Amino acid sequence: MAQSKAQASGGMMGAIKRFKNEHPDIWQFIMFNIFSNVATITNFVVLWISMAFLKNLSSPFSWWIFHYSSKQGGLGGFIAFLLAYVAAQIVNFFVQRKVVFGSHVQIRKVIFWYILTVTVAGIISVWLPPYVISVTKPYIGGWAATVANIVNIVVQVVINWPMMKFVIMK
Repeated sequence: MAQSKAQASGGMMGAIKRFKNEHPDIWQFIMFNIFSNVATITNFVVLWISMAFLKNLSSPFSWWIFHYSSKQGGLGGFIAFLLAYVAAQIVNFFVQRKVVFGSHVQIRKVIFWYILTVTVAGIISVWLPPYVISVTKPYIGGWAATVANIVNIVVQVVINWPMMKFVIMK
């Protein structure tokens, strides 16, 4: 019985290893996104728990560029998105550093750049939700905060990947 070409060359695992060796940057980007899910899960869990505990803090909140009406969660919504973001970024730093980038860089040497990166992404991630919620809530109701969080995650990848790849974890 003749073996297929894939079986003869190590099957799926062999194909994955070849792809990883032939395209290390693409592989690293794929792994970055897969392992970002650890932070994503952290983000959602903290968001949902925070929203449940802070639902009574629904008075409108407005400070600087942040504007959360009562319908968008008010002060509780602002705090919940902020807590979720901070928790996710702490988890993300350690997962990306060890698992994806295999970096041994001393934290004190890169902490400034990481804090700057997550601060910029964080400002966007805390500023953006009320706008996404106001657009999506009429269509999806209570899922609007979840959709706003998904939009935040995409924005974070666009900001975090290049900074982590080329500045922080090198």
